[in-house]
Amino acid sequence: MASPRRRTPRRRVWPKIRLLLLVAVVAAGGTALYPVWKAANPDPPELKVRYRTDTPATATAAKPSLEVFNDTDKPLPLSDVTLRYWFTADGSASYAFNCVNAVFGCSNVAGRIVAMDKPTDTADHYLEVRFTTAAGDLKPGANSKGIDLQLFRTDHEKLKQSDDRSFDAEMTSYKEAENVTAYKRGVLAWGVEPDGTKASDEKKTAAKAAPEPPAAPPSGVLFDDFTYQGPKDPALFKHGWLVRTSKGGPGVESTWSAKGVSFPTAEGAHAGGQVLNLRASTDGTKAGTKQASLGTAASKFRDGTYAARIHFSDEPTTGDAGDHVNQTFYTIGGTGSKYSELDNEYMPNGGWGRPGPKLDTVTWYDHKTNDRVYETTNKSLDTWHTVLIRVKDGVVAYWLDGKKLFLSNGKYAPRADMSVNFNHWFIDLPFKGERAWDMKVDWLYYNANDTLSAKQVQSAVEDFTDEGMNYFDTVRESR
Repeated sequence: MASPRRRTPRRRVWPKIRLLLLVAVVAAGGTALYPVWKAANPDPPELKVRYRTDTPATATAAKPSLEVFNDTDKPLPLSDVTLRYWFTADGSASYAFNCVNAVFGCSNVAGRIVAMDKPTDTADHYLEVRFTTAAGDLKPGANSKGIDLQLFRTDHEKLKQSDDRSFDAEMTSYKEAENVTAYKRGVLAWGVEPDGTKASDEKKTAAKAAPEPPAAPPSGVLFDDFTYQGPKDPALFKHGWLVRTSKGGPGVESTWSAKGVSFPTAEGAHAGGQVLNLRASTDGTKAGTKQASLGTAASKFRDGTYAARIHFSDEPTTGDAGDHVNQTFYTIGGTGSKYSELDNEYMPNGGWGRPGPKLDTVTWYDHKTNDRVYETTNKSLDTWHTVLIRVKDGVVAYWLDGKKLFLSNGKYAPRADMSVNFNHWFIDLPFKGERAWDMKVDWLYYNANDTLSAKQVQSAVEDFTDEGMNYFDTVRESR
């Protein structure tokens, strides 16, 4: 018996098969063409970078000023953003950077110089700039305003920028700059890298976990490792330092000069970096004498820990030995009944009729009546040392390389906020002839909250520099 089912006519099946095949072909073609379409129609960037500069191709420093724009409809934490400024090093020269100005504060800017694994014709290094968690957020559509940076050779020779990928002498006003790249949580989000790599969705999905952003600098702390170009570096003044050129003493009256203040690299410096060098020089006459001093503009320091790593010198760098020089790390502030001064004075050849080498640790009550207490440590300090002053509950303690030298208390303790200073000066001029003495300071650390040991301070310094923090100041101006 014949089956009651009807067979579907073949002519009805083939159109459906052909339609399915057509859909499959179109889908396959679309998949193959998607990368081409995507390259021609990329997603809009989440952020943009604008750049300007005011330096010629040959200059003492590259001075990129950068702006970050948030082009999304959500807040953008600046700590999620990393910037890279690409350049070609001049031979074997080493480089450093500092921050001159940022709306959210240079205390929240970290950076490092990185040598590229695969150099190109226009870059073999980059300056990588990051921001701490305290830098804040950019609102949707907001602009960071200018982040003013300086990149310079640590030998302080002029640098050539004509072969630097990110440099553009024509951009003297802010313009979008794809040769300065930006990364969001470690993923390229703006610009073109030297090898031609551009931001893409594919890279985002394949990206590795982003590094943790630098932590916000601790409150009540000043740290500076003296990464500057020279005594006229605008960052030096923006960071709260004053080079003394005023009249008066101590030492040979009215011979304070900016010419004795420099920032070279030095053997034994932390991470092989720069130091503050204070040079006292003379030919044996007042007219031929130059003394050097650097101090904080603000008097806002009292209780807490003062620490500096200092290289004292027993011999002149040039000329004959024998001068009564004074190499000093001290604090001073207040007047009259509030006068306060804490001194570390190293005199390799002694002074005022007392032999050297010696370190005087001194707490002053009244400089007019010479009312003070002190302790003398009689030994050579002709190398690097960590010098501490700790102030707490009306007690002042002086430490050298982790060893307590002297305590003062009662009326011999600070009664006012003070500035922090480094001086190098001549007590007198005992003979004629050209000579120059150098005193070096690796870094300064102050903590208003705690009294710390030398080891604790050194650990904190290493943590800061490992994060690329070469300066920050979170000490409040008033109590």
